[in-house]
Amino acid sequence: MGAWLTILRRHRVVRASAAAIFLYGFAGAATSPYQAVVAIRELGISDRAYATIALLAAIANVVLSIGIGMLSDRFQSYRRPLIVVSAFGVLGYGVIWAFPSPLIFALAMIGPLALFHATNSMLFGNVRAQTDRFDPEEAAIVNALMRMMISLSWVLVPGVVALMLAGRHSMIPAWAIAALVAGTCLACIIFWLEPDHRPTPEAVAEGGTGTARVAPSSGRPDRPAQVRLNGSVLRNLATILHLGIVARIAGVALITQVLHVNNAVLPLILTGQAGGTSEDIGFTVGMVAALEVVFMILWVRLARSMHLTTALFITSVVYLGYLVAISVAQRPEHVYLASIAAGFAAAGIISLPISYLLDLIKDRPGLSASLIAVNAFLGGALGAGIFALGTALGGYPAAALMSGGAAVIGAVLLVALERRPAVAS
Repeated sequence: MGAWLTILRRHRVVRASAAAIFLYGFAGAATSPYQAVVAIRELGISDRAYATIALLAAIANVVLSIGIGMLSDRFQSYRRPLIVVSAFGVLGYGVIWAFPSPLIFALAMIGPLALFHATNSMLFGNVRAQTDRFDPEEAAIVNALMRMMISLSWVLVPGVVALMLAGRHSMIPAWAIAALVAGTCLACIIFWLEPDHRPTPEAVAEGGTGTARVAPSSGRPDRPAQVRLNGSVLRNLATILHLGIVARIAGVALITQVLHVNNAVLPLILTGQAGGTSEDIGFTVGMVAALEVVFMILWVRLARSMHLTTALFITSVVYLGYLVAISVAQRPEHVYLASIAAGFAAAGIISLPISYLLDLIKDRPGLSASLIAVNAFLGGALGAGIFALGTALGGYPAAALMSGGAAVIGAVLLVALERRPAVAS
């Protein structure tokens, strides 16, 4: 823990970025646990329509994140794009609160909020650009710290919001809270992040150079591809579409989709077959987030001696067990007990892939950070598809079980990929 505090004391960019990403997570924690309930039960959006909105929002987020990442690398500017994307959080959350309707919800999710969620990957890219000189262990600590700050925001926020809105017929006011917090995140970026340094003419002209890298059997991406990159859009896209990179992102996405599906099915199962209330949703989500914070520290230590794909396989199997448990839960207490396993597994699923994704493309912080959004897109798309198919076949429990099985398949895929070195084309 001393190393974590030392890094925070020494580096203003880490402190400011950690605070900003905490506030970003706060806005999400105030709304995400209730998003499916509000959309489906309050606004009358069907299960299939909700899945479609989630899919389109994921597509919009990944396209915007990649584009902003490319521009950030080309002009060596991260603070100004962060100001823009964080401002859209105020707009997106605000309009849903002020004008709640199925149409406004859909437009806000696909437009302003899709852009706001690029704040997540851009903050990681900003830190990566400033801390590239760190040794691998320090970089892993910074990435874990950033992700931990998001989890910290989930420890108390869902429960506090549930208590604040207890007894109300609608959870829509949670979006007003999120709009205020998004505004605070914007202020943090404007007044605390260090100003952008003016790029050199050579950097603007060339857009920087970098080397695409894919993950070898060691589980850490450090083998260079044979193609050098320049600032062109086509070459940047070709780098992302490199077969070795795509295969690994696909494996990670199959694992991370469980988080998207769980976000949708947990509140619906908890307030449905388990007989819980909105207060139970907040308590469960906060408890899992608290466990994630503790277990993230553990996973950082375990990752030093354990193969990354082995760790991801363990987390996937444990998370499958959790989803099996909630799919048959009949009381809120059953969900609480199962959530202990969820905290352990989710901590690994959330934190382990970040450094891996950031290292897939060296020397291009914005573009490499956009891989977080690419993974989120694939995870969100897979999650939306599994949610729609599972609910059609057997309701919310079936969706949970299908999601857990897909995560284990993704972990097995990564293990198979890492048994032989990837060959760049």
